[in-house]
Amino acid sequence: MNPGATLPGRVRFGSAGLWALAWRQLARDRVGLASLVVLVLCLALVVASGAGLIARDWSQEVGVSYAPPGFMGPDVARLAPESVPARAAPPRPEVYGIEDPLAGVLAEIRKGLAGGSTTESRAPTLVFGGDKWGRDVLKKTIKGTETSVLVGLLAAALAVFVGAVLGAFAGYYGGRVDDFCNWFYSVFTSIPYLLLVLAVAAVLNQKGTVTVVLILGLTGWTGVFRLVRAEYLKHKAREYILAADAIGASHASRMFVHIFPNVSHVVLVQLSLHVVLFIKSEVILSFLGFGVGVDTVSWGSMLNEAQNELIIGKWWQLAAATAAMAVLVTAFSLFTDALRDALDPRLK
Repeated sequence: MNPGATLPGRVRFGSAGLWALAWRQLARDRVGLASLVVLVLCLALVVASGAGLIARDWSQEVGVSYAPPGFMGPDVARLAPESVPARAAPPRPEVYGIEDPLAGVLAEIRKGLAGGSTTESRAPTLVFGGDKWGRDVLKKTIKGTETSVLVGLLAAALAVFVGAVLGAFAGYYGGRVDDFCNWFYSVFTSIPYLLLVLAVAAVLNQKGTVTVVLILGLTGWTGVFRLVRAEYLKHKAREYILAADAIGASHASRMFVHIFPNVSHVVLVQLSLHVVLFIKSEVILSFLGFGVGVDTVSWGSMLNEAQNELIIGKWWQLAAATAAMAVLVTAFSLFTDALRDALDPRLK
């Protein structure tokens, strides 16, 4: 008889797996589903930006300096180039009867500049405004989303990998291995997290996306280690592990084939939590000048620029970066809560 067949009394044999039950639980959570949709859209935006389909020309100076957002309406009298008084032209050399030896070179330079981008050809307004150099804030926000999300995902993957491996070895083997891993864990947790990150960044003294990923990933694994170690201590004495030992399964097989699938939900939830943590940490690092390089835009670098713009009343870059970060971080947090509830066996 088919194990999944339905009998006349509507008794159904067999049961759905952990992930099928988790998806059913998540599908009933409207907030969790809405957060998942927002995350999928953000990730699609990141992929499109990384592939060069959108925001590829974010660094081009397409607008006037501090171009206001289009929905505010342009101040034509202030932004029109013809409203700026023309500067007096320097006296021509021939007026004094002196021949300019650089006249030909200067003529070639003027000819070359005539074909380039000038202030008169820049847009007076942009969709969400422009920065000091006339770059589109909307495109900068999209490109900054790509950088911040990429840093968050890669750093979280690295931290979860390190924490899960160390936690698995410590919890499974115990003894001296557990003592060493706990000592290593105690060293990292004895220093405040933000101070540790800033200290490592100052010692490396090298900016860049890869550097930020390494800094965050190699300092943020402690929480994952503690939880995975506790799960391995609990599972290694259970009957199915003793049965695997009886049939001759190796230690690696017991650790990663038998135990790890039963603790993978803990690792997945921690991955989601650390993505949010590392996105905010990258923003803090870039805001303080320890993050990505000057040729890379992120939410933190945008906020760093916006602090000076806000003094003179140019708020749109601050609003764009803050709104993008708030939407993504809120969606990640709500989805993590829904995922934790869906994977919690006590709620089944």
